[in-house]
Parts: sequence; C-alpha cells; structure tokens
Amino acid sequence: MITSDQNQPSVQIESSWLKRLGGEFEKPYMNDLRRFLKTQYAAKKTIYPAKSKYFSAFNLTPFEKVKVVILGQDPYHGVGQAHGLCFSVPANQKIPPSLVNIYKELKSDLGVQPVSHGNLERWAEQGVLLLNSVLTVEDSRAASHQGKGWESFTDQVVRELNEGREHLVFILWGSYAQKKAAFVDRKKHLVIESPHPSPLSAHRGFLGSKPFSKANAYLQAQGLKPIDWQLK
Repeated sequence: MITSDQNQPSVQIESSWLKRLGGEFEKPYMNDLRRFLKTQYAAKKTIYPAKSKYFSAFNLTPFEKVKVVILGQDPYHGVGQAHGLCFSVPANQKIPPSLVNIYKELKSDLGVQPVSHGNLERWAEQGVLLLNSVLTVEDSRAASHQGKGWESFTDQVVRELNEGREHLVFILWGSYAQKKAAFVDRKKHLVIESPHPSPLSAHRGFLGSKPFSKANAYLQAQGLKPIDWQLK
C-alpha cells in the first residue's frame, strides 16, 4: 500500500481506514514518499518501524471505533522501540521519559497504577488512536523523515475524523500537536490541550492537567463507554 518495492510485500491498512484514505495513496505526495522510502531501503538505511507496523495505529483502531485521538510527532528512532503507536514501545523496551510522565499523570489523575512496560496497545484496542504525524524514521536520526509526505497523509486522517465522526476527544500535548489539529471543530468534539509530557516541558502544565479523567467524563456524558486506562 505504501511501498513500490517489488521485493517487499505491500503494507496493508485496515479496511474502514482504506475506504476513507484510499485516494491518498494515489496522490503525487504519496508517490514522492514511496520513492523516498524506496531509495532509503536501497541505500541499506535502517528504517523504523518495520513496514508491517507502519499502520499499526489504524489496524488496531478502526475508524468507527475511535473515541480518543492522541497525536505524537515522530516514531522513536532507537533499536526496537517504534511499533507504530505514538508514545508506545514494545513490552521488552525501556519506558521512554515522556511515557514515564504520562504514567505519572495517569496515577495522579485517576489513581491508575503504572505498569512495568510501555506497550499501549490495550488503549488502542479500546478506541484510542495513537497517531504520529510522521510514520517512519531512520535509525538514530530523529525527525529524519519529516517533510517527506507523511504529514499530508496524517493531516487527512485528522480531517476525516473531524468531519466524519462526532464526540471524539482530541488530546493534544505540545505546540506541534496543537497546530496540527487546530482546525478540529470544538462544537463537535472535545479538545484537551496541555504542554508536552517530555521532561523538558511536563512541569509547565502537563502534570496536573487531568486529561484522562476529562476524556472519560466527556465520553460518559455522550453515553459512551469510558476508556479503561489501566494497562495490564
């Protein structure tokens, strides 16, 4: 679906998203992105996450099941960290600093006990779309795939959610996420904004912002099942 490399299997995206986003794969920016990725693989660059994980956020959280959208920026660029969900790492990886602060706020907000791993798939399976703006990155080179086309794709994702759904919760941590989703209709959706959970900024208003209880209160007010934020 994204790669034109005949030696590699095409990447698949969940059907409800494909119905909404299929046209994006035919646009010039996506052709440019395909060519860029093909040259990177041909040059033996190590790209994260694995091709099969590019669209994990979509495959775990179908369009009609989305309740909460959390926007990130880039995949983690360390070995074994990125698996297609923003802020999340596989269970065998060290918990990243931003996620440590997310867990800290979760405990303060809802009394949810932190777990010993950083895998957030359980959130995704309940309807939390953990979406990075850019879906790939080169090993050890943060932000190396910015400006190559992914932003146009994920901008369209946010537009589809904004226009095609009602009563979603958009959790926007930091100025990057807030700018990306600035057009979200706040009459249709709840938008929760705070500083980023990074250790550089968490003390400026992320800690104590109570995004999880606010999200659940809104969902319940709409007659929807709240998210069980407790990981296992």
